[in-house]
Amino acid sequence: MEITSESINQLLLASFFMASLGVILAGVLSIANRRLYVYEDPKIDDVEDLLPHANCGACGTPGCRPFAEALVAQEVDPGLCTVNSTDMNQMIADFLGVEVSHHEKQVARLACAGGSHVAYTRAHYDGMKTCRAAVLVSGGGKGCSWACLGLEDCGNVCDFAAISFNKFSLPVVDEALCTACGDCVTECPRDLFSLQAISNKLWIACSNKDNMDESEAHCEVACNACNRCVSDAPEGLITIKNNLAAM
Repeated sequence: MEITSESINQLLLASFFMASLGVILAGVLSIANRRLYVYEDPKIDDVEDLLPHANCGACGTPGCRPFAEALVAQEVDPGLCTVNSTDMNQMIADFLGVEVSHHEKQVARLACAGGSHVAYTRAHYDGMKTCRAAVLVSGGGKGCSWACLGLEDCGNVCDFAAISFNKFSLPVVDEALCTACGDCVTECPRDLFSLQAISNKLWIACSNKDNMDESEAHCEVACNACNRCVSDAPEGLITIKNNLAAM
């Protein structure tokens, strides 16, 4: 192939064009970087390193990074992270020169005690082994239409292995592992989970709102609105609403 002066000129022209384009784009990027640059406090990285990296959302933010940003901006206090140890929260507070307020740890509680040994099964469920699927099809076979189905949706969605299942197919929450992220609350199709203070040792472990006869026909431990707990408890602590004890 013969190389002519014309082809050399074309090659030089193309090279000059590409080099000029590169210079122009570099200039545009440089200007954009200066104009669009958002300053980020380097303390955010330091604070994030002191957080548990659970990204559970229990503090009210989507994860540990946004929480670190809020801490540095002094919009929240370190005590909101109930997953972190007290010592680590104090270290964050000392680093930022702020106080640590007390926020009691929250844990998930189950409003059902109707395991397979006391809640009667009225039909055989043969379908997808998820609570949501069972609710859509036939309620999973349990006679109580409010009961925990025990198909482990809540355990599968828990990223912290805080939910296990006992021999009666009821979920058991490990308070030491629970971060109060709320995933089980959202996942349960029967709304049986709620987040409560860890010091609260009294809650209604039933969600059945049927009348007395129907409740007892489907579960041996169902609340039948007999009012006995209302009479035994301190005045005003427990009431009966919609055939169910309430606090």
